[in-house]
Amino acid sequence: MKRKIVAYVLTAALSVGLLAGCGSSGKGNKADNSSAGKGEKTKVVFQTWNPGESEWAHLAEEFKKDNPDIDLEYRFVPDSDHYEKLKVDLAAGDAADVYGMQLGANYSAFRDFEADLTPYVQAQYGDKWADQYNSYALSMLKTDKGGYYALPLGLTYAGFAWSNDKILKKHNLNVSENEKLEDLKKLCKTLREKGEYPLAIGAKDSWVNIDTWMNIANDINSEKLYSALDGKTSFEDPDLVRAFQIWQECFSDGVFQDGATGVGMYTDTTNPFETEGTISMCLNGSWECGVFLKTDEQTHKEWNGEGAHHTAFLIDWNNDGKAAPVQQTVDVALCMNKNTKNPDAAYRVIDWMLHRGQDILVNQLLQYCPSRTDLKLDVQGLSENGKECLNFIMKQASDHIGGYREMSNVDLKQALADELTNLALGDTTPQKAAAKIQQTSESTR
Repeated sequence: MKRKIVAYVLTAALSVGLLAGCGSSGKGNKADNSSAGKGEKTKVVFQTWNPGESEWAHLAEEFKKDNPDIDLEYRFVPDSDHYEKLKVDLAAGDAADVYGMQLGANYSAFRDFEADLTPYVQAQYGDKWADQYNSYALSMLKTDKGGYYALPLGLTYAGFAWSNDKILKKHNLNVSENEKLEDLKKLCKTLREKGEYPLAIGAKDSWVNIDTWMNIANDINSEKLYSALDGKTSFEDPDLVRAFQIWQECFSDGVFQDGATGVGMYTDTTNPFETEGTISMCLNGSWECGVFLKTDEQTHKEWNGEGAHHTAFLIDWNNDGKAAPVQQTVDVALCMNKNTKNPDAAYRVIDWMLHRGQDILVNQLLQYCPSRTDLKLDVQGLSENGKECLNFIMKQASDHIGGYREMSNVDLKQALADELTNLALGDTTPQKAAAKIQQTSESTR
């Protein structure tokens, strides 16, 4: 409820003129490039958590070459702080001109501060501009009134698990691309007996908990999962209660590591898995494949050195012989601050990021999967093992998608996150958790 109140305050601030400024008025806004003709650059501020600082190092010089008249200031803010900073800066009239955005709750909450990008993209590419983008990505960004207040920088897929086969092989163990939960429990028990980590999860972070629970629910009944998220099916439905039960059993039965709720994914869990090579298996999304391209000496050795091998796999949570489908999302979309003083320059930054920037982020860094239909996936420098994993990911993206990843109801998302933590700690039962989440669902419709 706190988030809803904050969003209301921001909206009220806008309505009384605290954020007075130039709105988006399409291409040719006279306020834009006010320094044109004076030999000065137009300054644009870009704030995001993704791409991160290491990825931005690959983009900065290329952007300067292509846009010598724009002084682009990149501000990295971690995901945990990004939206809070936006709220404060927007209320103060000092927010970034362009900013990264997640689909779902945040995209909706910031709507009063997002410029409609439709006039810009139509003016540049014509009425068929949408043909250059993945139809799913655009469908998730299109608003009820038909406008697009963000455009997709890249796609990712949640629901994967990853194994360090070097550790597994040491104990004559392995995983399949479709690992049944009953077999995974046995594998984790053996790994514990050998002094190794079982399947690792940074359960301090709600996003990975929600990703994992949705993957479990997708495996049991995708239709009921998304119907419940839409408020049409009760979370107390037996299939969804079963998903909560399986989630809890992963902690009580030792599938996930001890103390999982006290560690985050980045970097508490990812560093031991990616760089130190001390974790045998880890839950993470399609973006984990980009680790094959990391250039620091230790990580490169762990993923590409002699004897190194990793496997991307799916889990059959309900043991019916069919792997859980993955969840699809726009990993990061780009928004324009509707009160920017330089809307044309801000749009140019967005357009460059969606084209030249995405080319680099996908085919040089493998940060995302393409959101553009005209972008050929041709990742440079990927090892044979990396290619195997990427091919597996793209096959799931092609024909094994359960549904979307992000949800738009802020309060429901928070209630789900809270109850998943309570279940992990053993502080509630699947039935009680389902009832509490359902109560939130009904009260927020």
